[in-house]
Amino acid sequence: MGESWWDFIASELRQARIRAGLSQEDLAKRINYSASHVSGVETGQRPPKADYLAAMDDALKTGGMFGRMLRRASLVEGTPPWLRAWIENEREATLLRWYEPAYVPGLLQTEAYARMTLANGLLTAEEIEQRVASRLERQAILTREHPCQIVTVLDVMVLRRPINGQPGVMGEQLAHLVKTAELPHVQILVVTEDAGLYPALQGGFILATLGDGSVLAHLDHQVRAQVVNQPDDVATLQRQWEAVRGEALSRRQSLELIKEVAQTWT
Repeated sequence: MGESWWDFIASELRQARIRAGLSQEDLAKRINYSASHVSGVETGQRPPKADYLAAMDDALKTGGMFGRMLRRASLVEGTPPWLRAWIENEREATLLRWYEPAYVPGLLQTEAYARMTLANGLLTAEEIEQRVASRLERQAILTREHPCQIVTVLDVMVLRRPINGQPGVMGEQLAHLVKTAELPHVQILVVTEDAGLYPALQGGFILATLGDGSVLAHLDHQVRAQVVNQPDDVATLQRQWEAVRGEALSRRQSLELIKEVAQTWT
């Protein structure tokens, strides 16, 4: 097995300390941590947390290098291997069309909501934190200088489904949806109960339009996700998208409904 990002960061931290001419004890005093903590991080026995790396960046005047390493490590190490290829497509996309019948799409999730959806008993606490960090890092495509356009269609039950008896988490999440929906490059549309059993209700999917105009799709299953690039399959999903979007409320009506449902979680 090759060196992980965490091993790489630990090695770089040690090398940076040595280049600065500091012992572990000297560095510990400078960043207000114990020498045993410094040693634990450098040997891989302690995970390099954000506050520790921020202190290192400040003490060694690195220009935020270690913080950037942490964000990259969280994205790579905190993401299942089968999802990493899709994330690269996500970064290159100029348009994402995302249908979701069960959860708020990952790119629109708050930290608390993301953590709740991952706390299913199958992941360790460390794995959950890594995946939450990865999910939040992916959201940068919506706030960069040239943001990706996203149109998402949600089933109304996404807004109304309780999440582990935490109404505050849902209230915060819906408030975040309202704020995000007001961005010019984001549309959040809702399909209400009146639609009955409509097309695609059996599973969510994403269509990504890349810079060259090509379209790829992403299907999420119980065990792993699948990137779809066969023309016939992509065409089928695009027809499904048009059918689902046709069932949704308008952008304005959807926003009003989200605001209305948000009030029920306060």
